[in-house]
Amino acid sequence: HVQLVESGGGSVQAGGSLRLSCVASGDTSSVNTMGWFRQSPGKEREGVAGIYTTFGATYYADSTKGRFTISQDKAKNTVYLQIDGLRPEDTAMYYCAADPGIPPPEPYAQARVMSAAYFRIWGQGTQVTVSS
Repeated sequence: HVQLVESGGGSVQAGGSLRLSCVASGDTSSVNTMGWFRQSPGKEREGVAGIYTTFGATYYADSTKGRFTISQDKAKNTVYLQIDGLRPEDTAMYYCAADPGIPPPEPYAQARVMSAAYFRIWGQGTQVTVSS
């Protein structure tokens, strides 16, 4: 089993930055893909970034390219999400997700990794609130 714990959320003003962290524990060798998702009240869970942990390939939603950066520290079993230029519409609960699956080749990888249905393991989330 794999457990995920997110941290780093908070309340910030528009234009600010945050770095979210997701620490994985347990059978982490079984994980090949990790992702970050967000969900605000009344909306579906939305993929924002993903990473194929074996080779470091990264994937982004069209809406987050340029402001969101996903990275990993394999030695710490940690995946990060750097968010710059925060906007009020970024306010949401941010979730980390993991899966043993390997992303398919492009052009299918992005759509698959941005889909919440692809991931079987989820953290509890960390809240990000952006004020204008």
